[in-house]
This record gives sequence, C-alpha cells and structure tokens, in this order.
Amino acid sequence: MLIGVPKEIKANENRVALLPVGAEILINNGHKVVVETNAGRGSGFSDDDYKAVGAEIANKPDEIYAAANMIMKVKEPIDKEYTMIREGQIVFTYFHFAADKELTEAMMKNKCVAIAYETVQRVDKSLPLLIPMSEVAGRMAPQEGAKYLEKAMGGRGVLLGGVPGTGPAEVMVLGGGIVGTNAAKIAAGFGARVTIFDNNLYRLRYLDDVMPKNVMTAMSNQYYIRTALPKADLVIGAVLIPGAKAPKLVTREMLSIMKEASVIVDVSVDQGGCIETCRPTTHENPTYVVDGVLHYCVANMPGAVPHTSTLALTNATLPYAVEIANKGFEKAVKTNNEIKLGLNIIDGKIVYKGVAEAFGFTYYDVSSIIN
Repeated sequence: MLIGVPKEIKANENRVALLPVGAEILINNGHKVVVETNAGRGSGFSDDDYKAVGAEIANKPDEIYAAANMIMKVKEPIDKEYTMIREGQIVFTYFHFAADKELTEAMMKNKCVAIAYETVQRVDKSLPLLIPMSEVAGRMAPQEGAKYLEKAMGGRGVLLGGVPGTGPAEVMVLGGGIVGTNAAKIAAGFGARVTIFDNNLYRLRYLDDVMPKNVMTAMSNQYYIRTALPKADLVIGAVLIPGAKAPKLVTREMLSIMKEASVIVDVSVDQGGCIETCRPTTHENPTYVVDGVLHYCVANMPGAVPHTSTLALTNATLPYAVEIANKGFEKAVKTNNEIKLGLNIIDGKIVYKGVAEAFGFTYYDVSSIIN
C-alpha cells in the first residue's frame, strides 16, 4: 500500500501524522511512504529524517492525494483538500463530523473511506486515539485560562493560585473524562479552587478519591451549574459524547450571571462545544467576548505544542495504521472492532450513528456495505 502524508494546512497546525520512525515501520512492512516536503518541520522533523528511513518526498499535496491508497493526517480536511480526495481512498485522521455538516457532505460526495481517530473505541469504551490529544488539551486549558485571566489579555486580572492573604481563583471543569481530569489536575496544581462536574456518580467518587483536596466534585445538572457560575473565574468545557455533538451545558442566558471578564475555555469545540456561545477560533485569533465573558475556543489546541503532541499522537495511531495497511481496510474492519468503530463514511454512506443523527442523515450498518 502507498501511504501519503500531506502537510497540515489548517491555520497554525504544526503537527504531522507520521514520524520518521513510523514511516520506517510501514516501509519494513512492505509499504511505500510519501511525505509532502516540510510536513514534519513544525514538529521538529526534516525531510532528510524521512529520506533516511526510505520515505519519498513530494513537492505538492496533489501529488500525494493522486497516488496514495491511504492518507494519514492530523486534522480534518478543509475545503482546499475536498476535491483532491478520491473515491475509495482511505483517509485516516481526526474528522469530528458531527460538528461540521459541510465536511460530512464533502466526504460523502467524494466517496472516500473516512476512518476517524476520535471514534476508534476499545472494548472498555476508551478512545485510544483521542486520549493523547485530550491529555494535551486538558493540560493546556488551565494554562491558557490563566493567561487570559490576566488583565492585559482581557481577563479579570486574577492569579489562579492567589497569594497569601488573597483567595485563589475559582475554576469550574465541565466533564470528568480525560480532558476534564487533566484540566482539574493542572488547575489544582496552580493552586486554584476547582470544582469538576460530571453526570456519572461513580466517576465522581473516583475523582474524589484521586484528586487533591482543592478539587471538589459536583453532579452535572442545570441547577448545580447555574449555582456555581456566578463564583467562577474560569470555566473549562470538557464534555465528550463519542462521535456526536456535545450537549450545551452553559447557555447564553447563563453568561449574564457570570463575573465580568471571566474566562471560558471550551475544549469541546471540536464536537460543537458545550457552551452555547462557543464558536471555533484559531491560534492567531484565539479569543472573543460575548456579554462581557472572554471565550477561548481554539479548535486545535494541541497544535500549539506540536512536538509533544505529534509524539503522543503517533505513538497511538501507528499500530492501527500498520494494521489497516497490512490487511487493507475491509479486512481490518472485519477483524478489528476498534477500527470498525472508527469507520464513519464509506461509499458516500454514513456508518456511524452519532454523525447521522447530528444532521438527520440516513444511517447504514457497516455490515450491510462490507460483507
């Protein structure tokens, strides 16, 4: 199989989908790897690093899309890439379809085989290809929140941990999964007073056991969220429903009870956001203000730390890429249920229920397409 690795072109996205060591492993398995020139540069890997392990370098992305059987990316294709993707071509990347109808329709139209990192799922319901970036984004969220709470950045002028004689900042974390747990851990490390919300009582019991004493737990419902919002200096959105849109836990009306110049960091933005007033932003223009509340909603937060992010991501994605390449996607889907759950679109048909439900499209059972 020929595996193509184009350079990421989303704004300020410096990650790359395959490291030189990953290219070497695929090549040793009998495959050919073609990497777009400078694709790895933002993560600290040169064209020479790829050439040294036997990969070829292409000057233009259309050369890669025209030749490759499987495209490996980090972020979802954007409009410039839609028409380069061919019918039957495997595209293995983060898609987050449920938050983007245009992207979904484009991938249906070009009839590619869309395997989404974020819906590959293990028997224990964990998401092995989402976890590494969730860890990064979760740990970044309090860091970004702390920065934008500074007065010069538009915030209230509050230090997360406070100092002796003053109280620490109040931080709300909506969601007790991988993102929320990491966010709470880092915010607590800063010295903030943290409350983490989740609708799973068993998860809250676990978090109560393992978190430091400055982290409290609360059931996630409208009453408790509305009660806590007026005290919050920083709200971190960390809600995930695999493959589906995030629920709106904070409505625009609720912003009126928040402190002036408080900060929202919505990590859930990739899946539509759990804050009603959330809309995707970029690292170049990361924030905006609604009703006096500063919003940070960068859709590719881990792209700001590409060296760490690329290493973490490719450690997780490579074994699946090797299996898909070795077996072909049809056999991989039949023999590995984790990869089967990653398959979102094939032959113009949606085979992931959460995506179909997001837009009212027809859902097809994958077994009706792949026998």
